[in-house]
Amino acid sequence: MVLGIGGVRMLNALGFKVRKYHMNEGHSSLLALELLKQNSLDPNKVKELCIFTTHTPVEAGHDKFDYGLVGDLIQDKNDVEILRKYGGQNYFDTSIFAMNLSNYINGVTKRHSQISSALYPGYKIHAITNGVHSYTWTSPYFRKLYDRYLPDWENEPELLIRVGEIPDTELWEAHWNAKRNLIDEVNKKTGIGMDYDTLTIGFSRRMTSYKRPTLILSDLEMLRNINKRGKIQLIFAGKAHPNDEAGKQIIRDIYKVMKTLRDEIKIAFLENYNMDLAAKMVSGVDVWLNTPNCPYEASGTSGMKAAHNGVVNLSVLDGWWIEGWIEDVTGWSIGPKPDEKISIEETRLAELKDLYYKLYYIVVPMYYEQQDEWFKLINNSIGMIASYFNSHRMMRYYVTEAYL
Repeated sequence: MVLGIGGVRMLNALGFKVRKYHMNEGHSSLLALELLKQNSLDPNKVKELCIFTTHTPVEAGHDKFDYGLVGDLIQDKNDVEILRKYGGQNYFDTSIFAMNLSNYINGVTKRHSQISSALYPGYKIHAITNGVHSYTWTSPYFRKLYDRYLPDWENEPELLIRVGEIPDTELWEAHWNAKRNLIDEVNKKTGIGMDYDTLTIGFSRRMTSYKRPTLILSDLEMLRNINKRGKIQLIFAGKAHPNDEAGKQIIRDIYKVMKTLRDEIKIAFLENYNMDLAAKMVSGVDVWLNTPNCPYEASGTSGMKAAHNGVVNLSVLDGWWIEGWIEDVTGWSIGPKPDEKISIEETRLAELKDLYYKLYYIVVPMYYEQQDEWFKLINNSIGMIASYFNSHRMMRYYVTEAYL
């Protein structure tokens, strides 16, 4: 109510002439109630004003409220009847309300739009894949490099497709500096003694069950074998919601494995996760690991940030990575393709087997023994991923498809 109804009234009081209201998730959808009242309850006029983007691939993630609560808070019975008409008879569904009063609805990746269409049949749900702000998420070392070879890249990140103009030695030096910066930060905070030469795998995001931060730690014997093939070190970072007991247990489990493997594989967990630390992580590791349960990653963006810094993605095929992934060219997949019809248990076993197989036979040997091939992946991460998966391209799509 404060965000939606209060937001519209505040903008009106400030004298803004709003051409389009863009609702991200249903939290602000009550703005459509205020707009209905301002437009003689004409839904077509409101639809012309409203755009709705869903970011949630599971039904439980969409806000639903009992009409008893709705009636207590919105005491005008006519308003409550409007909510029933457009937001559901049995309970008030904020997303349904937003979709019924928006002329344009979209998900945040192609895969997510398909999942959302299945969740909400009867609605035309478009796809505008997320992007990250290139300048914000590019490390100072790569900014300097792009400035020299690809001037004005920060305003036209599609220029990153010409990354081939930058000598591999200079790309590697920029990565090395970013990596050294991260490793120094890790050692300062943990005293664990990580080194610059070791293949470093990063995982940082919200610590919650569906993100599966500990998937790579499922079989410690396999991890030991990979480490014998070529040294690896792991850096984890992230926070669990205070009420997410499973998420907090994940962090405890990581610390337990850190203790078990203390004398064999260096593993660090960085506390107080924030944007500054995230920026160091996405630019300083060699491989960016992403292992959510499919199809719960609506988009994800951390791998896009990593690609801007020449970091290579190793991820399950979910969210944006389905669109960015070309096997052995832009990085690697983990597990089956989304359309493969196998059970959840079979999927998990396939993912685990694939993750360890690729680390042992492809990732580790390439990093240590095939530097030219690794340089190709760095180039492709920047030229094929960063040049496209950025907010400039995303905003062009919103402007041309949704706003105009």
